Amino acid sequence: MTYTELVLVALAATVALDLFILRTTLLRRKAFWTAYAIVLAFQLIINGVLTGVPVVRYEPSTILGARLIYAPIEDIGFGFALVLLTLSSWVWLGRRERAEPSRP
Repeated sequence: MTYTELVLVALAATVALDLFILRTTLLRRKAFWTAYAIVLAFQLIINGVLTGVPVVRYEPSTILGARLIYAPIEDIGFGFALVLLTLSSWVWLGRRERAEPSRP
């Protein structure tokens, strides 16, 4: 499986998790997109350093070749999936904790 195929699977899985399984619907919230924009800015800086120097190299046949700054577009997708998975899990666990009755 190529890096591109893996990122497509990760994106589909995290979107499904957010919208249909955990039902946190973060993708529909302005606060999520604002937070993601901040994370993306820092991701691009770090990824730019790692791939621009180059500390990290990619096999050209496993990626699309499109880059944002120095980062392969697939890295942006994986970062998005990671942020969405983390925040969806956090919101879902917080809801679950509030829903449980208090123990004496």
